Amino acid sequence: MTVQETSVLPLRDRVRSLVESSWFTNMVTGVIVLNAISLGAATYKGLGPGWEQAFRGFDVFVTSVFVIEIILKLFAYRGAFFRNGWNIFDLIIVVIAVAPVPGTQPLTVLRALRVLRILRLISVVPMMRRVVEALFKAIPGMGAIAAVLALLIYVGAVMATTMFGEDVPAKFGTLQDSAFTLFQVMTMDGWRGEVVQPVMEAGNPYAWVFFLAFIFIAAFAVLNLFIALIVDALQQEQEAELAIQQQELDIQQREIDELEMEQQVAEGERAVILQALRELRTEVRALKGARRA
Repeated sequence: MTVQETSVLPLRDRVRSLVESSWFTNMVTGVIVLNAISLGAATYKGLGPGWEQAFRGFDVFVTSVFVIEIILKLFAYRGAFFRNGWNIFDLIIVVIAVAPVPGTQPLTVLRALRVLRILRLISVVPMMRRVVEALFKAIPGMGAIAAVLALLIYVGAVMATTMFGEDVPAKFGTLQDSAFTLFQVMTMDGWRGEVVQPVMEAGNPYAWVFFLAFIFIAAFAVLNLFIALIVDALQQEQEAELAIQQQELDIQQREIDELEMEQQVAEGERAVILQALRELRTEVRALKGARRA
């Protein structure tokens, strides 16, 4: 699109072209990355009042950039802005960033929530956005796997409380203690020295069979289902994107074929016209020759 064509577009269309342009997106991405660096650097103590003032000024600049971006998008898209979930996500992040938070200690967590501005990278970078969308699509299946895992932990907790509750009451004295201990075993965090070894020393030399079976079922089998489900969701998301790209290529190919057909028709008509002109020229020459005779 030339500068002259852009100048005659309505203002809303020009603003939409601006917010959808690659340089504008890259600029916002750069601001988000610099904001992430500044927020991390601001956590260090003893930087001096000059740095603290610079960080506060840059924070105001970043917030202003985000607010201007949201205003431009609201003006460009109007009601369509709220039909895009990522736009709503950006709006929530910006509202959190500009919300006035008092400096009292109980509200420090609200002030810390402003670091969520870094999450805007998810909505700006297409690859991150596809990963998050795939994760959301995998949530129903993840819920089913989580239910199976909870059932395994419950069954294992009942068995462990019955078998080891009297010998190691600190770990398996109650159902909730057993469930928490088995969750620790499932994560394999100190499971041998903190769980299995005390149980075996308390008079259960074959307890390792129970714990190894639980680890193989819960950790190696069920937890890997989460990974498989996420990978499958990512693959489906990629296949859907490739299908959309293929549709776009097919549409472009059809347009090219139509243009070529129109060109062939135009060339055929041109050939007919040239042939008619040749015949007319021959007839004119014949008439001139007859008149001279």
